[in-house]
Amino acid sequence: ISLRCVAVVELAQIWKQRMAGCSFQWDEWVETLQKGIVLPEADVKKICTAAKSRLIEESTVVPVSGPVCIVGDIHGQLWDLLELFSITGNVPATSYVFLGDYVDRGFHGIETVSLLFLLKARYPDRITLLRGNHECRQITKVYGFSDEVECKYGSLEVWRLVMDVFDYLPLCAVVDSTIFCVHGGISPVLPTIDQIRTLDHREEHSTAVDADRIMSLLWNDPDEDENVIFEPGPRGAGYLFGAAPTNEFCEINDIALISRSHQLVMSGYKFYFPDKNLVTAWSAPNYCYRSQNKAAVLKYADGEVSFEMFAAAQNQEQQATRQFADLFALKKMFGL
Repeated sequence: ISLRCVAVVELAQIWKQRMAGCSFQWDEWVETLQKGIVLPEADVKKICTAAKSRLIEESTVVPVSGPVCIVGDIHGQLWDLLELFSITGNVPATSYVFLGDYVDRGFHGIETVSLLFLLKARYPDRITLLRGNHECRQITKVYGFSDEVECKYGSLEVWRLVMDVFDYLPLCAVVDSTIFCVHGGISPVLPTIDQIRTLDHREEHSTAVDADRIMSLLWNDPDEDENVIFEPGPRGAGYLFGAAPTNEFCEINDIALISRSHQLVMSGYKFYFPDKNLVTAWSAPNYCYRSQNKAAVLKYADGEVSFEMFAAAQNQEQQATRQFADLFALKKMFGL
């Protein structure tokens, strides 16, 4: 057993001891968050501590049993997440794998991630939270989450708490040895799932020892040109990949389908390549409150894949987004 593994076990025991001394108002917190109201900093700290105690015990690649719903990017669109739950079922009645990108761009990132962390802490075997490329300090400083937290709490302490939890999010999941779940895509230097399992994911991915390999899983995209093997992508990070490496990855790892997100799909989901062995599912309808796209959740049950489509929630989102848009605009204008 490596010293690193021993340290992880000891840390998990410490977090459990801390949890034992905490009081949890699970139902009250859920009810508050479902109203779009932020929790007090002390309660967010309890939830982050509890979520971290669950995540620290998870492997880099999480095994998941079906039936399950696989959810793409959310990006802080809380009301749409609640709409999703109302359609496909609440945790724990329904099991979920989320593919990452919980915050940024939407105006309710802290409420969204607080709810997901709470569900993970309370029902750890019914919800799997994977890491996206936005689950890191550098990106959330640029695309809105740190600004949102500072506007709502008056400091960045809650942002730091959330970032500490993000450091423990696993990278991938495998559903019933059939569906490989990842935020971005396959990597040119990680042809097998066993190799991915060896990565140390318990740290900030942009500065990790295995940063290049981890970031390829979070940033890579399929190319419309199925003849592409691997080539640098247009994002400035990650690669584009085509049908041949996708087929090879599925064959080597005995996988039927790769489920990923990371790219806006106007129709909600999209299959790639002749074998249709890779699908992008996008779960933020009317992305950024202006894209007018549909959203989808992949449903897997009894060996069959289907999709649940849903539109943007019809409620106070517009008013709320205007309020926070004004706050963000003033913050940027005056350099606050």
